[in-house]
Amino acid sequence: MIPALIRKCLEARERGDAEVEVWGTGTPTREFLYVADCAAGIVDALELYDRPEPVNLGSGVEISIKDLAALVAEATGFEGSVRFNPSQPDGQPRRRLDTSRAFDRFGWRATTDFRAGLSATVDWYTAHQAARPPGRLVHAGGGRSWSPGD
Repeated sequence: MIPALIRKCLEARERGDAEVEVWGTGTPTREFLYVADCAAGIVDALELYDRPEPVNLGSGVEISIKDLAALVAEATGFEGSVRFNPSQPDGQPRRRLDTSRAFDRFGWRATTDFRAGLSATVDWYTAHQAARPPGRLVHAGGGRSWSPGD
């Protein structure tokens, strides 16, 4: 969701669009985890946790899609409005993990502030899109790239 919103806002900013559309009402909430926190949690779990019960890694912080879209618009410099389209699905009303086991069993907790992680993600995306060859998109998940028609 965040990569799609970043791309939408950056492209809208470049085109000078007055608004971007986001599906749904904006009321559902989601939890996001910054990649560096996730990596640290995995390493900590590998080194410090040796039990059969699963452990959730998460930020423990929920944000509404409406608030998320506003923060992404701000972080990307998009000054237009965000219009929600309630004729499209909202998806699950709430997604949040219980991360207490990670803290209780091996002392792990996410440390990256949401705004700081979002800003770093926008910076990464912008740098990688600027470095791409013309006509090629860089997949937000890593180094694989593709062209239209691939």
